[in-house]
Amino acid sequence: MDARTAILDLLARRDEGRTICPSEAARASGASMDAVREEARKLVDEGEIVVTQKGEVVDLDGVRGPIRLRRSDGRR
Repeated sequence: MDARTAILDLLARRDEGRTICPSEAARASGASMDAVREEARKLVDEGEIVVTQKGEVVDLDGVRGPIRLRRSDGRR
């Protein structure tokens, strides 16, 4: 399983509005954290997910510290 598939699969298993830690996707896919962040960035650009920190949506490029991934409210 690749990082993108792992992110989407893990989120699909969560209740609406719930998040995952990027490390969960790394473990599930065997990918590096850098690979998971890159796929997360692509999914954000596509409008599929948002990145949160302390419950607030943040820009992945400017954030430092722990983050979570959540399905976008406006997903297709």
